[in-house]
Amino acid sequence: MLHSLVLIAAATALLFAAAHDVAVRTVPNLVSLIVAIAGLGLNTLDGRLPQALFGGGLVFAAAWYCWRRGWIGGGDVKLLGACALLVPPAALPEFMLSTAIAGGVLALLYLALARVLPGGVGPPRAYPIPRANLVPRIWRAERRRIRRGQSLPYSCAITAGVLLTLYVPFG
Repeated sequence: MLHSLVLIAAATALLFAAAHDVAVRTVPNLVSLIVAIAGLGLNTLDGRLPQALFGGGLVFAAAWYCWRRGWIGGGDVKLLGACALLVPPAALPEFMLSTAIAGGVLALLYLALARVLPGGVGPPRAYPIPRANLVPRIWRAERRRIRRGQSLPYSCAITAGVLLTLYVPFG
């Protein structure tokens, strides 16, 4: 029961991170902290803490290298490391593969959208938009990002990778 509640809390935090990343292209540090604490707690209860720390450290180091090369954002590095602590250590290869596949699907989606979205959204509005119009405002910003070929909200792929690993195991 405790495992399920912790996983639900972590999944909720990950879904929030994905939505936040789409909206403003950042991943809140608190989300990574919640996911890491959840993972550390679950692996401590299951007696796998040393393996989880080793695997999480490897994933974080590899993601940090990618960040240094300019391939991913810093928020994604922290989120990947935290998620590596959340999944069971034996499932780390599955998590990384699921995340990579989800990232590829996300990239293909954005490439397809860039070809079909109409051009010319115009400059951002100078006056504030009421909160009731938040979704259209995010969609306008996202269309601009897609057309300009800007960064992907990779936390969406990370979230998909974790959820696929935890709830739809390959084996």
